[in-house]
Amino acid sequence: MKKYDDIVVGSGISGLTIALLLGMNGRSVLLLEKNSRIGGSLARFYKQGIPFDTGFHFTGGFYKNGILHDMLTVLGIHDYIRPIYIAQDKNNRFIFEKEQAVFNLPVGYQAIVSKFKDYFPSGTTAIDRYFDMVRDVCFKTVSMDLRNITLSPTVIDEDYISLDKVLNSLTDNRLLKGLLSGFCMCHGVKPAEISFANHSRVSYDLYKSMSRVKDGGDAFIKAFKERFAEFDINVMCGSFIKECIDIKNDQVGRFVLNNGDEISCKHCIFTIHPQEILKILPQKHLSKAFIERVKSFEPSAGFFSVYGIVESDNAFDTVEPTTLSLFPTADINLLIDPYNPGPPAMVIMQNTETINAKSYMVLNALEVSFPEHVEDWKNSKPDKRPDGYMKYKQERINNISKRVINIYPKYCDSFNVVAAASILTFRDYLHSPHGSAYGIKQKIGQFNLFGKLPLRNVYAAGQSSVLPGLVGAMMSSFIVGRAVIGKNDYNHFIGRELDS
Repeated sequence: MKKYDDIVVGSGISGLTIALLLGMNGRSVLLLEKNSRIGGSLARFYKQGIPFDTGFHFTGGFYKNGILHDMLTVLGIHDYIRPIYIAQDKNNRFIFEKEQAVFNLPVGYQAIVSKFKDYFPSGTTAIDRYFDMVRDVCFKTVSMDLRNITLSPTVIDEDYISLDKVLNSLTDNRLLKGLLSGFCMCHGVKPAEISFANHSRVSYDLYKSMSRVKDGGDAFIKAFKERFAEFDINVMCGSFIKECIDIKNDQVGRFVLNNGDEISCKHCIFTIHPQEILKILPQKHLSKAFIERVKSFEPSAGFFSVYGIVESDNAFDTVEPTTLSLFPTADINLLIDPYNPGPPAMVIMQNTETINAKSYMVLNALEVSFPEHVEDWKNSKPDKRPDGYMKYKQERINNISKRVINIYPKYCDSFNVVAAASILTFRDYLHSPHGSAYGIKQKIGQFNLFGKLPLRNVYAAGQSSVLPGLVGAMMSSFIVGRAVIGKNDYNHFIGRELDS
Protein backbone atom coordinates (compact mmCIF):
# COMPACT_ATOMS: atom_id res chain seq x y z
CA MET A 1 0.00 0.00 0.00
CA LYS A 2 1.33 3.39 -1.01
CA LYS A 3 1.33 6.28 1.46
CA TYR A 4 1.18 10.02 0.85
CA ASP A 5 0.60 12.99 3.07
CA ASP A 6 -2.18 14.19 0.79
CA ILE A 7 -4.27 13.04 -2.15
CA VAL A 8 -5.76 15.67 -4.47
CA VAL A 9 -8.60 14.55 -6.73
CA GLY A 10 -9.05 16.51 -9.96
CA SER A 11 -6.43 18.52 -11.84
CA GLY A 12 -8.32 21.62 -12.90
CA ILE A 13 -6.94 24.93 -11.67
CA SER A 14 -8.09 24.21 -8.09
CA GLY A 15 -6.43 20.78 -7.97
CA LEU A 16 -3.24 22.07 -9.55
CA THR A 17 -3.13 24.94 -7.06
CA ILE A 18 -3.60 22.94 -3.88
CA ALA A 19 -1.24 20.16 -5.04
CA LEU A 20 1.54 22.69 -5.59
CA LEU A 21 0.70 24.59 -2.41
CA LEU A 22 0.97 21.41 -0.35
CA GLY A 23 4.10 20.25 -2.17
CA MET A 24 5.81 23.57 -1.54
CA ASN A 25 5.17 23.02 2.17
CA GLY A 26 7.16 19.79 2.24
CA ARG A 27 4.28 17.36 1.83
CA SER A 28 4.14 14.28 -0.40
CA VAL A 29 1.20 14.66 -2.78
CA LEU A 30 -0.63 12.34 -5.17
CA LEU A 31 -2.66 14.19 -7.80
CA LEU A 32 -5.35 12.05 -9.48
CA GLU A 33 -6.92 12.99 -12.82
CA LYS A 34 -9.66 10.99 -14.53
CA ASN A 35 -8.76 12.28 -18.01
CA SER A 36 -5.69 11.27 -19.96
CA ARG A 37 -4.04 14.64 -19.29
CA ILE A 38 -4.15 17.24 -16.54
CA GLY A 39 -5.74 20.67 -16.67
CA GLY A 40 -9.48 20.10 -16.93
CA SER A 41 -11.12 23.00 -18.75
CA LEU A 42 -7.80 24.88 -18.77
CA ALA A 43 -6.46 22.52 -21.43
CA ARG A 44 -6.71 23.68 -25.02
CA PHE A 45 -7.60 21.43 -27.93
CA TYR A 46 -6.24 21.60 -31.48
CA LYS A 47 -8.01 21.53 -34.83
CA GLN A 48 -6.10 21.95 -38.09
CA GLY A 49 -3.06 22.58 -35.91
CA ILE A 50 -4.71 25.66 -34.35
CA PRO A 51 -5.27 25.90 -30.57
CA PHE A 52 -8.73 26.68 -29.19
CA ASP A 53 -9.69 27.46 -25.60
CA THR A 54 -11.90 24.89 -23.89
CA GLY A 55 -13.16 26.72 -20.81
CA PHE A 56 -10.65 29.39 -19.84
CA HIS A 57 -10.93 32.53 -21.98
CA PHE A 58 -10.15 35.64 -19.93
CA THR A 59 -9.76 36.77 -16.35
CA GLY A 60 -9.12 39.77 -14.13
CA GLY A 61 -6.80 40.15 -11.16
CA PHE A 62 -3.39 40.48 -12.81
CA TYR A 63 -2.81 43.98 -11.42
CA LYS A 64 -0.18 44.32 -8.67
CA ASN A 65 -1.48 43.19 -5.26
CA GLY A 66 -4.60 41.75 -6.90
CA ILE A 67 -5.67 38.34 -5.61
CA LEU A 68 -4.62 36.51 -8.78
CA HIS A 69 -1.28 38.33 -8.86
CA ASP A 70 -0.62 37.31 -5.25
CA MET A 71 -1.63 33.67 -5.74
CA LEU A 72 0.59 33.28 -8.81
CA THR A 73 3.45 34.96 -6.93
CA VAL A 74 3.15 32.64 -3.94
CA LEU A 75 3.05 29.58 -6.22
CA GLY A 76 6.15 30.79 -8.06
CA ILE A 77 4.48 30.81 -11.47
CA HIS A 78 3.78 34.53 -11.92
CA ASP A 79 6.59 34.92 -14.44
CA TYR A 80 5.34 31.95 -16.48
CA ILE A 81 1.99 33.64 -17.22
CA ARG A 82 1.85 36.49 -19.75
CA PRO A 83 -1.42 38.44 -19.66
CA ILE A 84 -2.61 40.10 -22.87
CA TYR A 85 -4.80 42.95 -21.70
CA ILE A 86 -8.02 43.94 -23.39
CA ALA A 87 -6.81 47.51 -23.45
CA GLN A 88 -9.13 49.57 -25.65
CA ASP A 89 -12.75 50.48 -24.98
CA LYS A 90 -13.91 49.12 -28.32
CA ASN A 91 -12.41 45.72 -27.53
CA ASN A 92 -14.76 45.11 -24.58
CA ARG A 93 -18.22 45.80 -25.95
CA PHE A 94 -21.75 45.13 -24.71
CA ILE A 95 -24.63 45.21 -27.20
CA PHE A 96 -28.31 45.15 -26.25
CA GLU A 97 -30.20 44.28 -29.42
CA LYS A 98 -33.80 45.06 -28.46
CA GLU A 99 -32.79 48.44 -27.02
CA GLN A 100 -30.37 49.08 -29.92
CA ALA A 101 -27.71 50.17 -27.45
CA VAL A 102 -23.95 49.70 -27.63
CA PHE A 103 -21.56 50.22 -24.70
CA ASN A 104 -17.76 50.08 -24.68
CA LEU A 105 -16.07 49.42 -21.35
CA PRO A 106 -12.69 51.07 -20.70
CA VAL A 107 -9.86 49.77 -18.54
CA GLY A 108 -9.78 50.71 -14.89
CA TYR A 109 -12.34 50.96 -12.11
CA GLN A 110 -12.70 54.74 -12.09
CA ALA A 111 -12.63 54.89 -15.88
CA ILE A 112 -15.59 52.50 -16.04
CA VAL A 113 -17.51 54.52 -13.44
CA SER A 114 -16.95 57.69 -15.47
CA LYS A 115 -17.93 55.97 -18.71
CA PHE A 116 -21.15 54.62 -17.20
CA LYS A 117 -22.02 58.17 -16.10
CA ASP A 118 -21.44 59.40 -19.66
CA TYR A 119 -23.83 56.74 -20.93
CA PHE A 120 -26.43 57.38 -18.20
CA PRO A 121 -26.13 61.03 -17.06
CA SER A 122 -29.37 60.81 -15.10
CA GLY A 123 -28.13 57.76 -13.22
CA THR A 124 -24.95 59.12 -11.66
CA THR A 125 -26.12 58.61 -8.08
CA ALA A 126 -27.12 55.00 -8.75
CA ILE A 127 -23.84 54.32 -10.57
CA ASP A 128 -21.72 55.77 -7.77
CA ARG A 129 -23.65 53.80 -5.18
CA TYR A 130 -23.39 50.53 -7.12
CA PHE A 131 -19.63 50.72 -7.67
CA ASP A 132 -19.03 51.88 -4.09
CA MET A 133 -20.98 48.86 -2.86
CA VAL A 134 -19.04 46.46 -5.12
CA ARG A 135 -15.72 47.79 -3.85
CA ASP A 136 -16.88 47.72 -0.22
CA VAL A 137 -17.94 44.08 -0.52
CA CYS A 138 -14.50 43.10 -1.79
CA PHE A 139 -12.69 45.10 0.87
CA LYS A 140 -14.76 43.33 3.54
CA THR A 141 -14.15 39.86 2.04
CA VAL A 142 -11.21 38.43 3.98
CA SER A 143 -10.74 35.52 1.54
CA MET A 144 -9.55 38.02 -1.06
CA ASP A 145 -6.45 38.58 1.09
CA LEU A 146 -4.11 35.57 1.23
CA ARG A 147 -2.81 36.61 4.64
CA ASN A 148 -6.24 36.52 6.26
CA ILE A 149 -8.21 33.75 4.54
CA THR A 150 -10.00 31.22 6.71
CA LEU A 151 -12.41 28.31 6.39
CA SER A 152 -14.91 30.39 8.38
CA PRO A 153 -15.03 33.72 6.56
CA THR A 154 -17.08 36.59 7.93
CA VAL A 155 -20.48 36.72 6.28
CA ILE A 156 -21.64 40.21 5.37
CA ASP A 157 -25.11 41.67 4.83
CA GLU A 158 -24.66 41.69 1.07
CA ASP A 159 -24.45 37.88 1.12
CA TYR A 160 -28.17 37.82 1.91
CA ILE A 161 -29.51 40.23 -0.70
CA SER A 162 -29.77 39.54 -4.42
CA LEU A 163 -28.12 41.54 -7.16
CA ASP A 164 -31.62 42.11 -8.54
CA LYS A 165 -32.88 43.63 -5.32
CA VAL A 166 -29.92 46.00 -5.04
CA LEU A 167 -30.29 47.18 -8.63
CA ASN A 168 -34.03 47.69 -8.24
CA SER A 169 -33.37 49.80 -5.17
CA LEU A 170 -30.89 51.97 -7.09
CA THR A 171 -32.60 52.66 -10.41
CA ASP A 172 -35.66 52.11 -12.58
CA ASN A 173 -33.58 52.30 -15.76
CA ARG A 174 -33.94 48.84 -17.32
CA LEU A 175 -30.95 49.28 -19.61
CA LEU A 176 -28.65 50.45 -16.82
CA LYS A 177 -29.67 47.46 -14.71
CA GLY A 178 -28.96 45.18 -17.66
CA LEU A 179 -25.49 46.64 -18.15
CA LEU A 180 -24.66 46.41 -14.44
CA SER A 181 -25.78 42.76 -14.57
CA GLY A 182 -23.68 42.00 -17.65
CA PHE A 183 -20.99 40.04 -15.79
CA CYS A 184 -23.63 37.52 -14.71
CA MET A 185 -22.34 35.76 -17.82
CA CYS A 186 -19.17 35.16 -15.80
CA HIS A 187 -20.90 33.17 -13.07
CA GLY A 188 -23.95 31.86 -14.92
CA VAL A 189 -26.58 32.73 -12.30
CA LYS A 190 -29.61 35.02 -12.61
CA PRO A 191 -29.48 38.45 -10.92
CA ALA A 192 -32.52 37.32 -8.91
CA GLU A 193 -30.61 34.29 -7.54
CA ILE A 194 -27.02 35.44 -7.06
CA SER A 195 -26.15 37.42 -3.95
CA PHE A 196 -24.94 40.95 -4.50
CA ALA A 197 -21.80 39.99 -2.59
CA ASN A 198 -20.83 37.09 -4.85
CA HIS A 199 -21.64 39.04 -8.02
CA SER A 200 -19.38 41.81 -6.70
CA ARG A 201 -16.56 39.37 -5.91
CA VAL A 202 -16.67 37.98 -9.43
CA SER A 203 -17.01 41.37 -11.13
CA TYR A 204 -14.58 43.56 -9.19
CA ASP A 205 -11.37 42.37 -10.82
CA LEU A 206 -13.03 42.38 -14.26
CA TYR A 207 -13.96 46.03 -13.77
CA LYS A 208 -10.33 46.82 -12.93
CA SER A 209 -8.87 44.95 -15.89
CA MET A 210 -9.58 42.09 -18.28
CA SER A 211 -7.01 40.01 -20.06
CA ARG A 212 -6.44 36.87 -22.00
CA VAL A 213 -3.30 34.84 -21.41
CA LYS A 214 -0.68 34.01 -24.01
CA ASP A 215 -1.15 30.31 -24.84
CA GLY A 216 -4.39 30.31 -22.81
CA GLY A 217 -4.88 27.70 -20.12
CA ASP A 218 -1.97 25.68 -21.49
CA ALA A 219 0.35 28.33 -20.05
CA PHE A 220 -0.92 27.52 -16.55
CA ILE A 221 -0.63 23.78 -17.11
CA LYS A 222 2.96 24.10 -18.35
CA ALA A 223 3.88 26.30 -15.39
CA PHE A 224 2.42 23.88 -12.86
CA LYS A 225 4.14 20.91 -14.50
CA GLU A 226 7.52 22.61 -14.24
CA ARG A 227 6.94 23.52 -10.62
CA PHE A 228 5.68 20.03 -9.73
CA ALA A 229 9.04 18.62 -10.80
CA GLU A 230 10.68 20.56 -7.96
CA PHE A 231 8.62 18.91 -5.23
CA ASP A 232 7.31 15.53 -4.09
CA ILE A 233 4.20 15.64 -6.29
CA ASN A 234 3.18 12.52 -8.19
CA VAL A 235 0.58 12.81 -10.98
CA MET A 236 -1.57 9.87 -12.10
CA CYS A 237 -3.81 10.39 -15.14
CA GLY A 238 -6.62 8.02 -16.05
CA SER A 239 -7.03 7.51 -12.30
CA PHE A 240 -9.76 8.13 -9.76
CA ILE A 241 -10.98 6.94 -6.36
CA LYS A 242 -13.54 4.14 -6.52
CA GLU A 243 -14.01 3.47 -2.84
CA CYS A 244 -13.23 4.71 0.66
CA ILE A 245 -12.52 1.85 3.09
CA ASP A 246 -11.20 1.11 6.56
CA ILE A 247 -13.22 3.98 8.04
CA LYS A 248 -12.72 4.42 11.78
CA ASN A 249 -13.82 7.35 13.92
CA ASP A 250 -15.16 9.05 10.76
CA GLN A 251 -11.73 8.96 9.16
CA VAL A 252 -10.87 7.12 5.93
CA GLY A 253 -8.00 4.68 6.34
CA ARG A 254 -7.56 3.68 2.69
CA PHE A 255 -8.66 4.95 -0.71
CA VAL A 256 -9.07 2.35 -3.46
CA LEU A 257 -8.26 3.53 -6.99
CA ASN A 258 -9.82 2.34 -10.24
CA ASN A 259 -6.72 0.20 -10.96
CA GLY A 260 -7.08 -1.58 -7.61
CA ASP A 261 -4.24 0.25 -5.84
CA GLU A 262 -4.86 1.17 -2.22
CA ILE A 263 -3.56 4.50 -0.96
CA SER A 264 -3.38 5.86 2.56
CA CYS A 265 -2.99 9.54 3.35
CA LYS A 266 -3.46 12.13 6.06
CA HIS A 267 -5.81 14.24 3.96
CA CYS A 268 -7.79 13.81 0.74
CA ILE A 269 -8.94 16.96 -1.07
CA PHE A 270 -11.62 16.66 -3.73
CA THR A 271 -11.69 19.48 -6.30
CA ILE A 272 -14.33 17.85 -8.51
CA HIS A 273 -18.06 18.54 -8.78
CA PRO A 274 -19.94 18.07 -5.45
CA GLN A 275 -22.26 15.46 -6.94
CA GLU A 276 -19.25 13.46 -8.13
CA ILE A 277 -17.84 13.61 -4.60
CA LEU A 278 -21.13 12.30 -3.25
CA LYS A 279 -20.83 9.23 -5.50
CA ILE A 280 -17.47 8.35 -3.92
CA LEU A 281 -18.15 8.91 -0.22
CA PRO A 282 -19.81 5.94 1.54
CA GLN A 283 -23.36 7.10 2.20
CA LYS A 284 -23.73 5.14 5.43
CA HIS A 285 -21.26 7.61 6.94
CA LEU A 286 -23.23 10.63 5.72
CA SER A 287 -26.36 12.20 7.15
CA LYS A 288 -29.54 12.33 5.11
CA ALA A 289 -29.46 16.12 5.35
CA PHE A 290 -25.94 16.22 3.89
CA ILE A 291 -26.90 13.95 0.99
CA GLU A 292 -30.05 15.93 0.20
CA ARG A 293 -28.16 19.21 0.37
CA VAL A 294 -25.63 18.09 -2.22
CA LYS A 295 -28.34 16.62 -4.45
CA SER A 296 -30.23 19.92 -4.34
CA PHE A 297 -27.40 21.92 -5.91
CA GLU A 298 -28.44 23.24 -9.31
CA PRO A 299 -26.11 23.64 -12.30
CA SER A 300 -25.08 27.10 -13.39
CA ALA A 301 -25.54 28.11 -17.00
CA GLY A 302 -23.40 26.43 -19.63
CA PHE A 303 -22.57 27.26 -23.22
CA PHE A 304 -22.92 25.94 -26.72
CA SER A 305 -19.57 26.87 -28.23
CA VAL A 306 -18.62 27.40 -31.85
CA TYR A 307 -14.91 27.54 -32.68
CA GLY A 308 -13.86 29.17 -35.92
CA ILE A 309 -11.13 31.00 -37.77
CA VAL A 310 -11.17 34.07 -39.97
CA GLU A 311 -9.05 33.04 -42.92
CA SER A 312 -8.68 36.28 -44.84
CA ASP A 313 -5.84 38.51 -43.71
CA ASN A 314 -7.86 41.48 -44.96
CA ALA A 315 -10.38 40.86 -42.21
CA PHE A 316 -7.87 41.60 -39.46
CA ASP A 317 -8.72 44.82 -37.62
CA THR A 318 -6.24 44.29 -34.82
CA VAL A 319 -4.07 41.68 -33.19
CA GLU A 320 -5.49 42.68 -29.81
CA PRO A 321 -7.99 40.35 -28.14
CA THR A 322 -11.62 41.44 -28.13
CA THR A 323 -14.72 40.41 -26.20
CA LEU A 324 -18.23 41.23 -27.35
CA SER A 325 -21.27 40.40 -25.21
CA LEU A 326 -24.48 40.22 -27.20
CA PHE A 327 -27.72 40.50 -25.23
CA PRO A 328 -31.02 40.18 -27.13
CA THR A 329 -32.69 42.06 -24.25
CA ALA A 330 -31.67 43.94 -21.09
CA ASP A 331 -33.59 41.39 -18.99
CA ILE A 332 -30.66 39.27 -17.81
CA ASN A 333 -32.94 37.11 -15.65
CA LEU A 334 -34.70 36.00 -18.81
CA LEU A 335 -31.45 35.38 -20.68
CA ILE A 336 -30.13 33.10 -17.93
CA ASP A 337 -33.27 30.98 -17.92
CA PRO A 338 -33.40 27.59 -19.65
CA TYR A 339 -36.93 28.32 -20.82
CA ASN A 340 -36.17 31.69 -22.40
CA PRO A 341 -38.30 31.64 -25.59
CA GLY A 342 -36.11 34.12 -27.43
CA PRO A 343 -32.53 34.04 -28.72
CA PRO A 344 -29.86 33.33 -26.07
CA ALA A 345 -27.20 35.69 -24.82
CA MET A 346 -23.87 35.18 -26.56
CA VAL A 347 -20.23 36.15 -26.04
CA ILE A 348 -17.90 36.42 -29.02
CA MET A 349 -14.16 36.39 -28.38
CA GLN A 350 -11.43 37.05 -30.93
CA ASN A 351 -7.69 36.66 -30.62
CA THR A 352 -4.75 35.77 -32.79
CA GLU A 353 -2.67 32.62 -32.55
CA THR A 354 0.69 32.24 -34.27
CA ILE A 355 1.64 28.71 -35.29
CA ASN A 356 4.85 28.02 -37.21
CA ALA A 357 5.23 31.70 -38.06
CA LYS A 358 1.70 31.89 -39.47
CA SER A 359 -0.99 33.93 -37.70
CA TYR A 360 -4.63 32.95 -37.45
CA MET A 361 -7.54 34.98 -36.19
CA VAL A 362 -9.45 32.67 -33.88
CA LEU A 363 -13.10 33.42 -33.12
CA ASN A 364 -14.97 31.61 -30.34
CA ALA A 365 -18.72 32.21 -29.93
CA LEU A 366 -20.41 30.99 -26.74
CA GLU A 367 -24.19 30.91 -26.58
CA VAL A 368 -25.91 30.31 -23.23
CA SER A 369 -27.18 26.74 -22.89
CA PHE A 370 -28.66 24.44 -20.23
CA PRO A 371 -29.09 20.70 -19.58
CA GLU A 372 -32.78 21.13 -20.40
CA HIS A 373 -31.82 21.86 -24.01
CA VAL A 374 -30.32 18.39 -24.44
CA GLU A 375 -32.60 16.41 -22.13
CA ASP A 376 -33.68 14.06 -24.95
CA TRP A 377 -30.10 12.90 -25.49
CA LYS A 378 -28.72 12.98 -21.94
CA ASN A 379 -28.02 9.23 -21.96
CA SER A 380 -26.09 9.29 -25.24
CA LYS A 381 -22.33 8.93 -25.45
CA PRO A 382 -19.67 10.75 -27.51
CA ASP A 383 -19.43 9.53 -31.11
CA LYS A 384 -22.73 7.71 -30.62
CA ARG A 385 -25.18 10.60 -30.54
CA PRO A 386 -28.54 10.02 -32.30
CA ASP A 387 -29.67 11.86 -35.44
CA GLY A 388 -31.92 14.18 -33.44
CA TYR A 389 -28.98 15.46 -31.48
CA MET A 390 -26.88 15.95 -34.59
CA LYS A 391 -29.71 17.99 -36.13
CA TYR A 392 -29.97 20.10 -32.97
CA LYS A 393 -26.23 20.68 -32.96
CA GLN A 394 -26.11 21.72 -36.62
CA GLU A 395 -29.03 24.11 -36.16
CA ARG A 396 -27.26 25.84 -33.28
CA ILE A 397 -24.04 26.05 -35.28
CA ASN A 398 -25.93 27.63 -38.17
CA ASN A 399 -27.77 30.11 -35.93
CA ILE A 400 -24.61 31.13 -34.09
CA SER A 401 -22.72 31.56 -37.37
CA LYS A 402 -25.50 33.83 -38.68
CA ARG A 403 -25.36 35.93 -35.52
CA VAL A 404 -21.58 36.23 -35.81
CA ILE A 405 -21.83 37.38 -39.43
CA ASN A 406 -24.61 39.80 -38.52
CA ILE A 407 -22.30 41.44 -36.00
CA TYR A 408 -19.21 41.17 -38.22
CA PRO A 409 -20.49 41.30 -41.83
CA LYS A 410 -16.93 41.76 -43.09
CA TYR A 411 -16.33 38.10 -42.12
CA CYS A 412 -19.09 36.85 -44.42
CA ASP A 413 -16.70 35.14 -46.83
CA SER A 414 -13.86 34.41 -44.40
CA PHE A 415 -15.34 32.94 -41.22
CA ASN A 416 -15.19 29.15 -41.10
CA VAL A 417 -16.40 26.90 -38.29
CA VAL A 418 -13.86 24.20 -37.44
CA ALA A 419 -15.45 22.71 -34.28
CA ALA A 420 -18.42 22.99 -31.96
CA ALA A 421 -19.33 21.73 -28.49
CA SER A 422 -22.69 21.37 -26.82
CA ILE A 423 -23.27 21.20 -23.11
CA LEU A 424 -23.16 17.40 -23.48
CA THR A 425 -19.68 17.68 -25.00
CA PHE A 426 -18.48 19.61 -21.97
CA ARG A 427 -20.22 17.16 -19.65
CA ASP A 428 -18.49 14.13 -21.10
CA TYR A 429 -15.11 15.72 -21.81
CA LEU A 430 -14.78 17.22 -18.33
CA HIS A 431 -16.56 14.44 -16.40
CA SER A 432 -19.04 16.96 -15.04
CA PRO A 433 -22.60 15.90 -14.17
CA HIS A 434 -24.23 18.63 -16.26
CA GLY A 435 -21.58 20.30 -18.39
CA SER A 436 -22.27 23.67 -16.78
CA ALA A 437 -19.63 26.35 -17.19
CA TYR A 438 -19.29 27.33 -13.54
CA GLY A 439 -20.15 24.25 -11.52
CA ILE A 440 -23.14 24.73 -9.25
CA LYS A 441 -25.24 27.87 -8.98
CA GLN A 442 -23.95 30.14 -6.23
CA LYS A 443 -27.34 31.00 -4.73
CA ILE A 444 -28.29 33.23 -1.82
CA GLY A 445 -28.23 31.39 1.50
CA GLN A 446 -26.82 28.21 -0.02
CA PHE A 447 -24.31 26.22 2.04
CA ASN A 448 -21.83 25.01 -0.58
CA LEU A 449 -19.71 21.90 -0.29
CA PHE A 450 -16.47 23.35 1.02
CA GLY A 451 -13.73 22.60 3.51
CA LYS A 452 -13.84 19.61 5.82
CA LEU A 453 -16.51 17.03 4.97
CA PRO A 454 -18.29 14.58 7.34
CA LEU A 455 -15.31 12.23 7.00
CA ARG A 456 -12.72 14.14 8.98
CA ASN A 457 -9.70 13.71 6.70
CA VAL A 458 -11.65 14.56 3.54
CA TYR A 459 -12.03 18.09 2.17
CA ALA A 460 -13.74 19.81 -0.76
CA ALA A 461 -12.47 22.73 -2.83
CA GLY A 462 -13.03 23.99 -6.39
CA GLN A 463 -15.12 26.55 -8.23
CA SER A 464 -18.34 25.15 -6.71
CA SER A 465 -17.02 25.94 -3.23
CA VAL A 466 -16.34 29.67 -2.90
CA LEU A 467 -16.60 31.47 -6.23
CA PRO A 468 -16.73 30.30 -9.85
CA GLY A 469 -13.99 30.79 -12.40
CA LEU A 470 -10.22 30.61 -12.24
CA VAL A 471 -9.75 33.09 -9.39
CA GLY A 472 -12.53 31.64 -7.23
CA ALA A 473 -11.31 28.08 -7.70
CA MET A 474 -7.75 29.05 -6.76
CA MET A 475 -8.99 30.98 -3.70
CA SER A 476 -10.79 27.88 -2.45
CA SER A 477 -7.53 25.92 -2.67
CA PHE A 478 -5.61 28.47 -0.63
CA ILE A 479 -8.32 28.42 2.03
CA VAL A 480 -8.36 24.61 2.27
CA GLY A 481 -4.56 24.59 2.02
CA ARG A 482 -4.37 26.76 5.11
CA ALA A 483 -6.52 24.28 7.01
CA VAL A 484 -4.39 21.30 5.94
CA ILE A 485 -1.00 22.96 6.41
CA GLY A 486 -1.95 24.61 9.68
CA LYS A 487 -2.46 28.28 10.47
CA ASN A 488 1.02 29.11 11.73
CA ASP A 489 2.94 27.27 9.01
CA TYR A 490 0.63 28.71 6.36
CA ASN A 491 1.06 32.28 7.62
CA HIS A 492 4.84 31.89 7.70
CA PHE A 493 4.83 30.46 4.18
CA ILE A 494 2.59 33.21 2.72
CA GLY A 495 4.56 35.97 4.40
CA ARG A 496 7.86 34.53 3.12
CA GLU A 497 6.64 34.18 -0.49
CA LEU A 498 4.90 37.56 -0.70
CA ASP A 499 7.59 39.54 1.09
CA SER A 500 10.61 38.01 -0.66
